[in-house]
Amino acid sequence: MNPARLAALRARFASGDRTTEMAEDPAFRRAFELTAAAGRAGRKPYAGMPTLLGAPARADGDIAGLEVALFGVPMDLGVTNRAGSRLGPRAIRNVERIGPYHHVHRIAPVGELACADIGDVPLRSRYSLEQSIEDIEAFVDRLRRAGVRPLAIGGDHSISYPILRALGRERPLGMVHIDAHCDTSGPLEGSRFHHGGPFRQAVLDGVLDPERTVQIGIRGSAEMLYEFSYVAGMTVIHAEEVDALGVAAIVARARAVVGDAPFYLSFDIDSLDPAFAPGTGTPEVGGLTPREALAILRGLAGLELAGGDVVEVAPPYDATTVTAQLGASLAFEILALMALRRP
Repeated sequence: MNPARLAALRARFASGDRTTEMAEDPAFRRAFELTAAAGRAGRKPYAGMPTLLGAPARADGDIAGLEVALFGVPMDLGVTNRAGSRLGPRAIRNVERIGPYHHVHRIAPVGELACADIGDVPLRSRYSLEQSIEDIEAFVDRLRRAGVRPLAIGGDHSISYPILRALGRERPLGMVHIDAHCDTSGPLEGSRFHHGGPFRQAVLDGVLDPERTVQIGIRGSAEMLYEFSYVAGMTVIHAEEVDALGVAAIVARARAVVGDAPFYLSFDIDSLDPAFAPGTGTPEVGGLTPREALAILRGLAGLELAGGDVVEVAPPYDATTVTAQLGASLAFEILALMALRRP
């Protein structure tokens, strides 16, 4: 090694003083400064009270001054197969070392945004799906009226319906929906409210624009239940098309479909192949890889995101916690998109 080069490296890095180490890269410097300002510098990831993405905790419904509210929806009364996603928010809160720095977008989202973990939606009943739907809508409507964007951690996919009802009541939203299933089936056993049909109901209620909706990763043996997607004008991209088209083409199509108006982002963890995400209620083989999912989300940078969710993480089937790790990472990606463009 060149002696002069070694001497320069020692002068800058041997002391461990970050104020001298950050001389060149402004993005690194800003991330360090934001982390320190948020009180996260030196914090042990395994100690203290866990929160979603390490965001500050807010209690008693305090949303004053927030741009984004992270919250849990511990409810899985809408599942058609294996229960357990009611435990998803707790599992994702327990994931350590997500953030603070996003190396692709070169930002520290929790520091860039006024955001907080505001706890879980207070559900009146652990037994009534209909009451839970009402509670979630009222909770998110309060955020909407305060100008706070929601980032929800489910729970099963039925939670997206009341969120869309709250966010789209004045103007229907577009949507990027990443999932193994279209979730546009009709009533099951007398109930319109289940995790297989939230987006049919959202369209019929006038809060979701089907022509500005793209569904990515669709596969499995239940497609005959989802004719509504095609008739209504949704863009459906099957999992096997990901290899044929490539991620860049899928991102381009998604951006063209949602346009520059506000849209919602709903990510069902079962969009990922169960080799990567076994902890979910309705696993379908042949799914996306985590790298493909991350690339698709990152490709949405700069669009106007009105809110988002990560759903269907079911810890009882997640022996290694890998599914919860992925859920937390995907939520971090959504938060980064919110930081990149404010409404």
